[in-house]
Amino acid sequence: MIEITETCTKVPVIRYKNGAFSTGEDMIIKEVPVSLIINNFEFATMVCSPCDFQEMAVGFLYSEGLVQQSTDIKSITVDRASKTIRVETKGEALTEEKFVKRLVTTSCSRGGPSLYFFNSTKKVVPVTSDIKITPDEIFYLCDEVEKISPLFQNTGGSHSAALCTNKKIIYSFEDVGRHNAADKIAGRCLLDNIIMSDKILVFSGRIASEILIKVAKMGIPLIAARSAPTELAVNLAKEFGITIVGFIRTDKLTIYTHEYRVIKNT
Repeated sequence: MIEITETCTKVPVIRYKNGAFSTGEDMIIKEVPVSLIINNFEFATMVCSPCDFQEMAVGFLYSEGLVQQSTDIKSITVDRASKTIRVETKGEALTEEKFVKRLVTTSCSRGGPSLYFFNSTKKVVPVTSDIKITPDEIFYLCDEVEKISPLFQNTGGSHSAALCTNKKIIYSFEDVGRHNAADKIAGRCLLDNIIMSDKILVFSGRIASEILIKVAKMGIPLIAARSAPTELAVNLAKEFGITIVGFIRTDKLTIYTHEYRVIKNT
């Protein structure tokens, strides 16, 4: 459970309503830089919410292709005081010559080679799951995820990602960065050895290409989001066999790709 006092803070504000100004306080979400050190090599600086560091680190390494399963990881140590995550992995050690240090921000920009996108898409295996879901099930899951998103409820400044079956939420995470929220899902599933190829990802944010690539690497066949996808994300989803459902509201949604997975209500 997220501790609101650790992830949010109150600040003085001035509000305007009905022609009048007033002073008060507002709850805003915290955003911190965290260093990810792998085998004593500083691999990335991640800007994120100060929670669920272990899941985020493992999910990020998974999406970067540095770990494939939980047994690839020897140890994970989180030092909240110094905002450092240390990961020891098995196999060949990382060296500065092999990797460029990343700067991963809450807007999903990153430092590193310009070929990152192309290298990422080359590693994706198309999804072949025949999972089916109804519109009513999608509406239900989206509403349930919103109910258990305390950061958003208190600040309106977070993104959420939830791994679900048709009927229930398995894991749900929030973060100031939408890609961090997705990485936390991947990390928790990797640590718990959870199969993702028969699950659904409910997502609060815009579905851009880097989110779609993360979903594809996780093998998740369907992403359902409150917001819209980008053109590149739609094209990638078509190629990778992923169903995109977006613009989900109380009684309407839009299916962008592989519509056969969304069936009529029974």
